[in-house]
Amino acid sequence: MKAQNTLGIKFIIRKNKMKDDKVPVYVSVTINGKRVELSLKQFIVLEDWNPRKEQGKGMNPEIIQLNRYLQQVKSRIVECYRQLQLQGKVPTAELVKNEFLGVTEDRPTLLKLVDYHNETMQGILAPGTLKNYYTTVKYLKLYINQRYKAKDYPLADLSYQFITDFEHFLRSHKPLDHQKPMGNNGVMKHLERFRKIVTMGARLEWLEKDPFTHFQLKFHKTTREYLTAEELERIEKKAFSIPRLQYVRDLFVFSCYTGLAYIDAVQLKPENISIGMDGENWISVSRQKTRQPVRIPILPKAQEVLDTYKDHPRALNIGCLFPNISNQKLNSYLKEVADLCNIQKPLTFHIARHTFATTVTLTNGVPLETVSKLLGHSSIQMTQVYAKIVEQKVSQDMRNLRTTLSQQKEGKNRDQSRVV
Repeated sequence: MKAQNTLGIKFIIRKNKMKDDKVPVYVSVTINGKRVELSLKQFIVLEDWNPRKEQGKGMNPEIIQLNRYLQQVKSRIVECYRQLQLQGKVPTAELVKNEFLGVTEDRPTLLKLVDYHNETMQGILAPGTLKNYYTTVKYLKLYINQRYKAKDYPLADLSYQFITDFEHFLRSHKPLDHQKPMGNNGVMKHLERFRKIVTMGARLEWLEKDPFTHFQLKFHKTTREYLTAEELERIEKKAFSIPRLQYVRDLFVFSCYTGLAYIDAVQLKPENISIGMDGENWISVSRQKTRQPVRIPILPKAQEVLDTYKDHPRALNIGCLFPNISNQKLNSYLKEVADLCNIQKPLTFHIARHTFATTVTLTNGVPLETVSKLLGHSSIQMTQVYAKIVEQKVSQDMRNLRTTLSQQKEGKNRDQSRVV
């Protein structure tokens, strides 16, 4: 004879999650010894809870309303249990919870939307950008699991509060790979990606309304780190006895004089080099991140690096101009390079691109419009951030202005003296 499924429903509080002198109320569902818990998003003063009756005690309106809600929850759970039986399914605690939360196969869920977004964006978004979306999804799953004790979340229940609670989770979460919680802009980038996913859901009409409508992303303005001319020269002239550090230094210097991002530099092929109208070598590529076409004249320092590796067996084997190296290893080795060159800044490969924009080009009088084209920016506004941080260039411009004004004054004085 088959054993009957046994359903147990119990209301409990969690003292360890007390907030503002109140404790949260949970419902525990047990079927055949397997138990799940659901947060009911209800709070009660500890002294007002009757653990034996599993409800609030007293007759004030808040307690009466809470107890009435608990009875409704109990009835709904029993209904979900029977509904599963009528569907010919064997009820489990997890299935009852999903039915109660509305996470069913025929209803859209948050993670189903996430999967749809990532599948449809394959080939549209750059691999590095998609990788960032996967990281955001990892945090979403972790949040849903910790906050709701669930593996998914019904899309219909997505709200402004879900977003703000997720934001708080991101700000307070401490990843295992580093001690500090993520900064404001890191949190905002995850929420920006989450918003794009949810906006797609609204356009697909999987959502009745977009909960992000009244949510504002608030990025803090940051300065772009770059190397000064003296720091760059220090790295260029440093002799390395370790081949891997020498290669990393060379690739970094190459980017300092071309402005290429990591992925564009390591994937550079012989066919990307051609003779320009000036008779010099030029790089012609489409940026991996933005698909923007870029043409860059190869400066002497960059050409020296290319000549160094033109016959490198590891580069020839993969048909590229440089041997392959992962971005993670590259940035790890750059920290060693920084230590050996006494560079106090947190050296990463992307600093090379910033150095090209500031120290190599703008500081030396290259117009902003030209720098924007060389960097492959889609608008000049993206480039203006570099112009704001080059204090040396501002100082130089002012010196030139002082000289011009002084010469003009001297010229007027000479003219006046001739008249006299």
